[in-house]
Amino acid sequence: MKLCKLLLPVMVLTITIVSQPAWSAANESARPNIVVILCDDLGYGDLACYGHPHIRTPNLDKLAADGIRLTSCYSAAPVCSPSRVGLMTGRSPNRAGVYDWIPEASGARLDARDQVHMRREEVTIPQLLKRAGYATCLAGKWHCNSHFNSDEQPQPGDSGFDHWFATQNNAAPSHEHPRNFVRNGKPAGDLTGYSCQLVTDEAISWLEKLNAEKPDQPFFLFTAFHEPHEPVASPSELVAKYASVASNEDEAQYFANVENVDIAVGRLLKALKRLAKLENTLIVFTSDNGPETLKRYRGAERSYGRPTPLRGMKLWTTEAGFRVAGIVSWPAQITSPEVSDQPVSSLDFLPTFCKLAKTKAPDNLKLDGTNFLPLLNGDTIQRDTPLFWCYFNALNEHRVAMRNGPWKLLARLDKGKFPKLQNVNTRNIEAVRSAKLTDFELYCVTEDIGESRNVIGEHTQEAKSLKKKLEAIYRDLAETSHHWTVTGNK
Repeated sequence: MKLCKLLLPVMVLTITIVSQPAWSAANESARPNIVVILCDDLGYGDLACYGHPHIRTPNLDKLAADGIRLTSCYSAAPVCSPSRVGLMTGRSPNRAGVYDWIPEASGARLDARDQVHMRREEVTIPQLLKRAGYATCLAGKWHCNSHFNSDEQPQPGDSGFDHWFATQNNAAPSHEHPRNFVRNGKPAGDLTGYSCQLVTDEAISWLEKLNAEKPDQPFFLFTAFHEPHEPVASPSELVAKYASVASNEDEAQYFANVENVDIAVGRLLKALKRLAKLENTLIVFTSDNGPETLKRYRGAERSYGRPTPLRGMKLWTTEAGFRVAGIVSWPAQITSPEVSDQPVSSLDFLPTFCKLAKTKAPDNLKLDGTNFLPLLNGDTIQRDTPLFWCYFNALNEHRVAMRNGPWKLLARLDKGKFPKLQNVNTRNIEAVRSAKLTDFELYCVTEDIGESRNVIGEHTQEAKSLKKKLEAIYRDLAETSHHWTVTGNK
C-alpha cells in the first residue's frame, strides 16, 4: 500500500492535460462573469459523463468535454442547508451554526432549530462580488433560513443578491407547477411548468435585462435547481423515453428529472452564447450533496439516484454523502478538455471567485476553502487545511471525516455513544466540545474510491499524523462554531 502515498501526484500529472496555461497574472485584467449551477441530491453517477448507463445528459456531457470534469469534487456537507451555507461563505457550515437541514419555522422548538439561519454576520460570495461591481442574482432553492420571506431573519437580498426568485426549501407541491416561489419579497403565485425550467426562465430574463441596461457589468448568477430532490415530477414525454430501461414508472420519472435539468442547462448556455457572454463566463456545475436513499422517508418513492462507485448515500460521511459531480467551464481560458482527480470543494468557490473579481474577504475571516485557479493551469491546488466534515446527524456511525491528499480518515464520537444532533445549542454545546474522537478508520481513496478496505493498521505513521490533524480541526470547530440559545422551559 505504499503506492497510495505516491499515487496522487502521478494521477494529477497523468489525468490533467493542458496544452497551454489557462490562467495567469497576464490575463487577470478581464474579470469573468461567474455562474454556479447547483443541483439538489444529484448522485455522483447520475450523469452520462459520470457513467450512468441510461440517463441522457448531452449538454452537461459537452460542458465537461470542453472544460474540466472533476472526479474528486466535494460539497461542504452531506445535506442541503449546511452545504449551501458552506458554499456561500467558504467556511465549514458549523462555524455559521448550520448543522443540518433547516425546517420552515412554525413555532419555537426545544432544539432551537426554529432559530437557525445564515446570520447577518456571515460574509457571502454575492456580498463580496457585489462590492466589487458585480450584478448578483439567485434563481432557485435558498434553504438558508427557517423564517423565509420574513423580517425575522436575513433573506437572499440581505445576503447580497440584487435579484432573487426562490423557495425556502423544496418546490411545492412538486417540481410541476410550483406555487411557493417568491420574487424579491413578493410571492410569485401559481406558476406553470417545471421548476428547473422556471428557474432557467428567470435566470435568462435577468441576464437579458442586465445586458440591455448594463452590457459591460460582470455578473454572478447562482442557479439552484430543486431537481432531482423529492417530490420528483417530470415531463411525460421525457418519462416515456425511459420506459424500456427503467425498472418502474418511478425510476423513469427520476431519469427524466435529471434529463430535464440537462435541458435547462442547455437553455442557459444557449442564452449566454446568444448574449455574447459565454466566452468569458466561468461556469461551475455541481450538487449540494449525494443522492437520497430510496424510500428512506414517506414521499421518497422516486429517489433512484446512483452513488456508484462510492459508498453510502446522502446524510453519510462516507464518500457518497458529499463527493459529487463537478464540472468547470470557461471557454476563454480552458482550451483543452481535462479530467482532474484533484480534490475541489464548494468551500473553494469564495476565495476563487474573489481572486477572479479582484477583491478579497476580510483579513480576519477564517476560511476553510482555498483558491482552485491553479487547477486551470494543470498545477496543484495549495490547501493549508485539509477538507473536513462534522455532521452530528449522520446515518453512519462515523460523524467526523477528513480528506487529506489520497487519504480519507473517519472517526466516531465517544465510541458511538454520542447522541445524534440536528442542532447545537446551549443544552448540548458542552457535550460537543468534550466529545472524544474514537474508532478511526483510514482509506486510500485514490486507490479505493469505494472505501472498502480500512488500512489504518497498515499505515501507523500516516494514521498518527492524520489523527492529530483531525483532532485539532475538531477542537477548533467545536470551540469557535456558533451555537443557538435555548431559553426558558422550552
